[in-house]
Amino acid sequence: MLVEHRKGEIRDITFEMLTKGRELAEETETELTAILLGNAVQEHAKTLANNAAKVLIVEDQKLENFNSELYQATLHNLISKHKPLLTLIGHTSFGLELAPSLAVSLKTPMVTDCIGLTFEKRELLVTRQMYGGKVNVLARLQPAESYIATIRQAAFQSKKEAGINGEIIKVDLPVSKEITRKQFIEYVMPPPSGVDITAADILVGIGRGIKDAAEIPSVEELARNLGGVLACSRPIVDKGWLPNDRQVGSSGKTVKPKLYIALGISGAFQHILGMKNADLIIAVNKDQNAPIFGVADYGIVDDLFKIVPALKNQVNQLKK
Repeated sequence: MLVEHRKGEIRDITFEMLTKGRELAEETETELTAILLGNAVQEHAKTLANNAAKVLIVEDQKLENFNSELYQATLHNLISKHKPLLTLIGHTSFGLELAPSLAVSLKTPMVTDCIGLTFEKRELLVTRQMYGGKVNVLARLQPAESYIATIRQAAFQSKKEAGINGEIIKVDLPVSKEITRKQFIEYVMPPPSGVDITAADILVGIGRGIKDAAEIPSVEELARNLGGVLACSRPIVDKGWLPNDRQVGSSGKTVKPKLYIALGISGAFQHILGMKNADLIIAVNKDQNAPIFGVADYGIVDDLFKIVPALKNQVNQLKK
């Protein structure tokens, strides 16, 4: 599996793939190998070795920043040499640019956006979602010596300390030619007003039940008092009350916070798809039959405009 990292940090999708990769390796009686490409990334080796039987490290100045053309050439060489049964890549902007061209160059079957994987007689079976998440499809790939699969973020739980103490192997960059067609220029970060809800430990989500944009500041204050961030379901973005970088769901962002509080969100499957893997989910809705209660750890059937002030008051009391 390919380690995804950015600006010196290993991204969460890597640990999710490592956890699932260990399961698949045990299932197929193979070994999990993590491939780390970069420059001055040796510091990550021990962490990765705790989670994989082998860690292949390719360090070179040319790999300082992600370049799909250089990554493709490097991975083509490594995969051709080691012949893994399955190569896992994150279904991210990083992976979406890399995986298809890599599969073509290797003439290897590829499947994208997987939320489930297993093997049956060394044939790969995957679970994917169709029709906006309304249907889960179990698909069997045609028999092949090797496969490539991209993994949806937050589809699997991650475990960062598996205690494996794997072997760390340094490999020279196998690509000698200069990459000129694609070149890294710079990272363009979100504007200062932008918020990355995928990085928040606490999210307070609002839906149709908020009724009026004038009520949003009160809920945002609750989120701040909790040390969290305000998020929302699609209707709030459609109304123009919050920007689309705050939207949770299949057409927004997939999040996995430690705490998710859903206020006035009925829980359409598109929204649930984006937040169901939160560690703790608390839902507040007047409708006792709202689907959100089906995934909530705790549910409150009441008016959110009664609950929000009570929560704010309790939080303020605890801070004194």
